[in-house]
Amino acid sequence: MSNEQISIIIVEDEPEFRRRFAQIIESEPTMKLVGVAANKREAQALIEKENFDVMLIDLGLPDGNGIDLIRQVSAKKPDADIMVVTVFGDEKHVVSSIEAGATGYILKDSTPADVISCIRLLRAGGSPVSPVVARSVLRAIRNRMGPSPATRAIDPQNNPLSARETEILQLLAKGMSFNEIGEILGISPHTVTAHIKKIYRKLAVHSRGEAVYEATQMGLLKH
Repeated sequence: MSNEQISIIIVEDEPEFRRRFAQIIESEPTMKLVGVAANKREAQALIEKENFDVMLIDLGLPDGNGIDLIRQVSAKKPDADIMVVTVFGDEKHVVSSIEAGATGYILKDSTPADVISCIRLLRAGGSPVSPVVARSVLRAIRNRMGPSPATRAIDPQNNPLSARETEILQLLAKGMSFNEIGEILGISPHTVTAHIKKIYRKLAVHSRGEAVYEATQMGLLKH
């Protein structure tokens, strides 16, 4: 990751939380707050006007659903990371956010240090989640697994991953680092990170281990 500041926008309707998150970002020298929105309408205008690396977003907005904004940003700015910061830690909200394109999901009771570290992890290619949220993700994975892994196996021709994404996941499964994968495939670590984010999003997972496990259960990886 470069030494440039991480540019961030905040979408939060509650004034107290909006001020709190703004102060957290403004107090961190490696980060830059480029915009704040209190509702969906303001957020849409901000998204069109500003370039940013990370969007911190609440799901409960007064004039719409934050998940719609997540979907919009994911489509228009695929290189941006989206981290949900909310009070909702239930499976429905978590899974819907991830499916829409969120790459991180933490609760509003996270400490300032946690918020900063999670943003850094996002830009490093990770997908941070609060412990309660992780439990919801695991429940969702179990529900998708069904009674038997064999019943979940899919035809490799219906692989949701591209050929390059599958290739990268195979190397991840072998324990290769992002830099090593880039050297093997002749691409930059940044490009590797972008592919891995897409893999996590498509498989609705948040880590290398979950991605490998999920893909193996789906019959997408060679043993």
